[in-house]
Amino acid sequence: MIAVIDYKAGNLTSVVKTLTYLGAETLVTQDPEAVHAASKIVLPGVGHFQATALLEQLGITEAVREAIHRGALFLGVCVGLQWLFEGSTEAPGVAGLGHFAGQCEHFPALYDGAELKSPHVGWNSLDTVQEDSRLLRGIRPGGFVYYTHSWRAPVVNATASITNYGGAFTGVVEQENVMGVQFHPEKSAEVGLQVLRNFINI
Repeated sequence: MIAVIDYKAGNLTSVVKTLTYLGAETLVTQDPEAVHAASKIVLPGVGHFQATALLEQLGITEAVREAIHRGALFLGVCVGLQWLFEGSTEAPGVAGLGHFAGQCEHFPALYDGAELKSPHVGWNSLDTVQEDSRLLRGIRPGGFVYYTHSWRAPVVNATASITNYGGAFTGVVEQENVMGVQFHPEKSAEVGLQVLRNFINI
């Protein structure tokens, strides 16, 4: 059973439909006890980082920490990936989980002397793929995925794949049982389906 956290942010329905299509059993929940007991957890998200404040208010943040500590698999999608970091300049007063060091920041207005459009919307490639990544098993560098975001996570030691747009940013992060993708796997054709299959089958 995969607990899909409902914090009123964006793409929950499409993520659940895709997981169901791939044969997974899901439970959409705001109950911290259900999250704490789950063997696998997905945190979807589209929109403002401020929405993640609800996770603390509901007691889900601590439930996720405890679940991760006992070995539950966690996957954050889009804002769900950003929440794994210490925070975001999009909502300076809202703390992230802090599992990874660093702040998520807005794309620069200029890059290489030219105006950089933001949000970053559309297909872009996973320019690197960490060979021992369980989440990216069967996916080669250069695979295209679908993005839509204005804030980006920094590249850290746990970055499993980078994408370049206004410089390199974390497209996928993975450290043991904690994983996140900045792109939308439910909209990313076969590469996205393979990512979700891998998560289901770990």
